Amino acid sequence: MDIWLFLLFLAATFAAGATGGLFPTGEWYKSLNKPSWTPPNWLFPVAWTSIYLLIAFAGARVAVLDGNAYAMAFWGLQIAFNTLWTPVFFGLRNMKASLPIMAGLWLAVLGATITHFQVDTLAGLAFVPYLVWVTVAAALNLAMLRLNPDQKALQLRDLDPS
Repeated sequence: MDIWLFLLFLAATFAAGATGGLFPTGEWYKSLNKPSWTPPNWLFPVAWTSIYLLIAFAGARVAVLDGNAYAMAFWGLQIAFNTLWTPVFFGLRNMKASLPIMAGLWLAVLGATITHFQVDTLAGLAFVPYLVWVTVAAALNLAMLRLNPDQKALQLRDLDPS
């Protein structure tokens, strides 16, 4: 595997993950009703760091192989949805609008998992933890929406600092 290519994919994953720093969970998230099976807060950065390392590895392995077009397209699609979900859920506090994004993310990760397996078994395996995590995240997103029906999303005008 080309280390420079891996570092490029890793930069893409951590750029997507930077939205977590731009839109932290904060008091709003702490105040929400959550299902009993919500993962502990410490697990989120551990899981995402591991997932980002794995999918950067998968992308770098598959990028140089013949027949990688669909795998690379799904890799790009999943990182785009990944980048978008955090600002909508945590930034705008819009649990309802984040659901279709989560659905797109789940489908993109499923597509990436399948197409990476078709090109390289190790790359496909590297996507499996991500698919499991996004499945839990989607269920959590839906459960939190149901448990907090009166939560109002922020409007863009609410974000204006002036």
